[in-house]
Amino acid sequence: MKDRVTREVSKFNNELKLQGFKAFQIEKDNTETRTYSRKEFYKICLTTGKSKIHYSEKTYEQEGTILFFGNPHIPYSCETISSSYVGYTILFSENFFKNSERKESLQQSSFFKIGGTPVLKITEEQRSFLNTIFQRMIKEQESGYIYKDELIRDYISLIIHESLKMEPSEIYGQNNNASSRLTSVFLELLERQFPIETIQNPLILRTAQHYAQKLNVHVNYLNRVVKEVTGKPTTTHITERIITEAKALLQHTDWSISEIAYSLGFEYPTYFNNFFKKITGTNPTGFRLAEV
Repeated sequence: MKDRVTREVSKFNNELKLQGFKAFQIEKDNTETRTYSRKEFYKICLTTGKSKIHYSEKTYEQEGTILFFGNPHIPYSCETISSSYVGYTILFSENFFKNSERKESLQQSSFFKIGGTPVLKITEEQRSFLNTIFQRMIKEQESGYIYKDELIRDYISLIIHESLKMEPSEIYGQNNNASSRLTSVFLELLERQFPIETIQNPLILRTAQHYAQKLNVHVNYLNRVVKEVTGKPTTTHITERIITEAKALLQHTDWSISEIAYSLGFEYPTYFNNFFKKITGTNPTGFRLAEV
């Protein structure tokens, strides 16, 4: 049973990365919703049930039918509360959506940007209409129609445009223990930067300032909160995670030291060598040889 699930998950992820899009019907325990790379794909969910959605530093409690917009650059997670939780999900990369005449970045959309409206309350009439769109996307992705990608992009645009006409949800974010929540969001965002899978996509967020800008808070506030909750400064968390990734790349890839340095955001290999030796007591080459 476990092997079958693993194979299904692997097939799902391979198809998602290859096609840049996937639509499927969800249930409470659907494993597909938890196994894709969140740092690469946007997400739109039409769900009916009771749940909590943690999005950036806010928490949205919802019951009934909602439309949720997930941005891969903003940490979020969902907690299912009711035993019955059904609906549809679409996942898509920005490159897939913009592979046409569309120029606007999804990150600037009112639904996907920080401070926007990621959750909309849906009426029964709206749910019936949106159900049809999601069902058509699921059917279309399996068809042999040569222009199906363009048609699916039109369906995504239709969902976004229909959402723009709706009233914003009256579900307000709750800052329950704001310090713990912000720290949790920071740690989740940090983890989402990894693993480094290709040299062509190097680590972008490397400093406390980078994370503070992404989370829309002052760096001094982020540092104080993280130190207060975890006992360790923001920079220490970042450094430890980069070192962990560096060791994994040295052990499990044949990338050169220069390539690893670049993939981790270091401008010059010497900077990476000095950084690695300061933390571990040995240089990257010595560590790699010792692990052989």
